[in-house]
Amino acid sequence: MKFSLLPFLLFTFGAFYAQKNIVEPETIDNTIQKNHLHTVVFLDKVVALENVKETDFLTHAVLQEDKDFGIRVFMDNSLVNYLHELEPSLTADELIKKGSYQFSFYVDGKLIYLENLNTGAGTPEQKKLKTTFRIPLFSSGNEDSWGRYLWMRFYLAHNGIDALTEGNHNLKIEIRPYINTNSLKTGRLIATGEIPVTIPKKQLTEQQIAIQPIAPNSGWKISTEKINTEKIKALHKKIAENRFRDITSIVVIKNNRLLIEEYFSNCGRDSLQDTRSVGKSFASALAGIAIKEGHLKNENQKLGEFYHLKEYKNYTPKKDSVTLKSLLTMSSGFEGNDEEETSPGNEENMYPTDNWVKFTLDVPMTNQKIGKKWSYFTAGVVVVGDVLDKNIPGGLEAYADKRLFKPLGINTYQWQYTPQHKISLAGGLKMNALDFAKFGQLYKNEGTWNGKRIIDKAWIKKSFSNYFTDNKDFEGYGYLFWRKVYKVGNRNFEAYQCSGNGGNKIIMFTEIPVVIVITAKAYNRSYAHSQAEKIVQEYLLPAINNEQ
Repeated sequence: MKFSLLPFLLFTFGAFYAQKNIVEPETIDNTIQKNHLHTVVFLDKVVALENVKETDFLTHAVLQEDKDFGIRVFMDNSLVNYLHELEPSLTADELIKKGSYQFSFYVDGKLIYLENLNTGAGTPEQKKLKTTFRIPLFSSGNEDSWGRYLWMRFYLAHNGIDALTEGNHNLKIEIRPYINTNSLKTGRLIATGEIPVTIPKKQLTEQQIAIQPIAPNSGWKISTEKINTEKIKALHKKIAENRFRDITSIVVIKNNRLLIEEYFSNCGRDSLQDTRSVGKSFASALAGIAIKEGHLKNENQKLGEFYHLKEYKNYTPKKDSVTLKSLLTMSSGFEGNDEEETSPGNEENMYPTDNWVKFTLDVPMTNQKIGKKWSYFTAGVVVVGDVLDKNIPGGLEAYADKRLFKPLGINTYQWQYTPQHKISLAGGLKMNALDFAKFGQLYKNEGTWNGKRIIDKAWIKKSFSNYFTDNKDFEGYGYLFWRKVYKVGNRNFEAYQCSGNGGNKIIMFTEIPVVIVITAKAYNRSYAHSQAEKIVQEYLLPAINNEQ
């Protein structure tokens, strides 16, 4: 009788991991799951586990975003037990705070995107007990799911949509556990699946791809410089195919003349664009004007000069020493970080309150030295606005109109307001794209407009300086302006830019005579900023420099 070691080894292997379980997962009694352990299967409809049949599994898919397309994952254990294999010393609760699933997306055999899923995705109970889960990738019913956002990051923010071009492809997904304690550890492959997919051709008209002519009466002199028209048409094709999304306008100024003016998503020249945090950079401009005119001494003035801070919560003498400059450079030392949900000073905690300034001044301080550590802190800009409003005769709103907007010929705009009906410099300023371009060109002109000085040249220089050069993972930040380096071929193009949720940008290049405005409404989308950067780097810069 011939003896096979395979069943024995499989049993031993399974028993080895079973004895390491930190919690007992749910019993696997579904026949479909038993037959497909360690597998990712693809479905074109929402089916409960108990109703899933073999015939529901797709063997080929046509990817259409208005249709259902998702996956079900069959594992032989729960996530927490996979994590326990990586870090046996941690408790179940500690494991799920430090680890989750790692997803790898391949197209035609090439790894396109790898993500260590945020530990906040899914519930603790699911991570401890579940051995199978379903997530939508495309959803006809707009199903809310961390899976859809994961797919969106792969598809739109990290080149998935560029890999899945028109035609036939192979899509593969691999899932592993990962944990990040002092270092990142990745576990064994726990599920994988692949499927042939077809990307259908989209029917476009010549009008959708054609370069949009600049209409008369723009208020700008029109540029006669040549551009690479094929690059612009290729950009239009991607916008028309919805491969770049929610773009509302693109304006390019070169040598102080209007070179490109285009509108999308039913917007036009008169549309007031909601550019969110782009408005923060206007706070910087107004602070510079106010200092030049003597309403403030300088940006090194401290909060203790403007507020009785002992009247606010969490007082420490350190609050008195917070400078306006540290608020302008997002380095004030307040415990406020909009990128961390648990941060006490997160802007989402501010908006529901009835006094945004009080909210900010109540925020605790960290032990970080003022002016040294960058942390995106919207609430701090609200305080800058309040200081300006209190120290400018007649208030900030009238002052902004008289000293900034009227000299630029900007007559139509809308502010967001605080609960006290003061203009909010946190963001939300709306105006049309050509007027946003005027603001950008003002900075490109080192503070002058039509021969008249509006902002001091030295203030522009301070605003366009990187105060965080020691941070290698961060391109830089000035006085409420982001530093960004765009790369085209072997060339680098440094820029300072206003940037807002949705992918909104006013970009001023430091070494070429160019200002670019992109407005968009991809609010809270993971791809918003990356697609704007691709538009600039892969299409606009090559086009206006007439490169391939």
